[in-house]
Amino acid sequence: MTDTYMPVGISLKDRPCLVVGGGEIALRKVETLLDYDCRITVVAPEPVDKIEYFAKTGRLTLEKRQYRSPEASKYGLVISASSNRDVNKTAATDCKRAGVPVNVVDNPSLCGFIFPAVVKRDNLSVAVLTDGKSPFLAGHLRSILDDIFPERWKKIAKTAAAFRIQVRKRWPKDPQKQAACYGRFVNADWKEILKKKNADDIDREINTMLEADTESR
Repeated sequence: MTDTYMPVGISLKDRPCLVVGGGEIALRKVETLLDYDCRITVVAPEPVDKIEYFAKTGRLTLEKRQYRSPEASKYGLVISASSNRDVNKTAATDCKRAGVPVNVVDNPSLCGFIFPAVVKRDNLSVAVLTDGKSPFLAGHLRSILDDIFPERWKKIAKTAAAFRIQVRKRWPKDPQKQAACYGRFVNADWKEILKKKNADDIDREINTMLEADTESR
């Protein structure tokens, strides 16, 4: 029976993460991790120039050598992207013995987790998984999601996060009024609001959404 994967969001803030390998595929994984405030170590005898650059600028720790078993067991998350399959298998085995989440590039059978295709807009992430069986399909759907969630969704997502805080302060013990506020927010024509209104006008729109009462019970 093949694995199925549960989509889940985890915090990587300050978590020690290891990337085994230093080629272009490893670089793509490093660039993904850099968005999530983790502490990255790359182990690779011959890393590509950009990984060297990230190390020189203090964004990661680089150790230019071969992987040493069982060092992966000391990390909170591991990505093995070596061109040497034996190295990948060894790192995956070390991780599984220690209960460390591991992703082995292009080998789902060795993975404890897989990467979804993600569209990220500020605090909003939309992800597609195919359980590692057809990543090309996930990639195709990601391009569709890029069109569905254009760049204005960064502003919408950021505004929504701030709006939720205001709603909970305004109506701390009234779930019905909270729900009514959220309903007004999501039903607003944000495309037109962001296109035609300045910051002060948007603030007034937000205040209207907060002040309007729910329908009579």
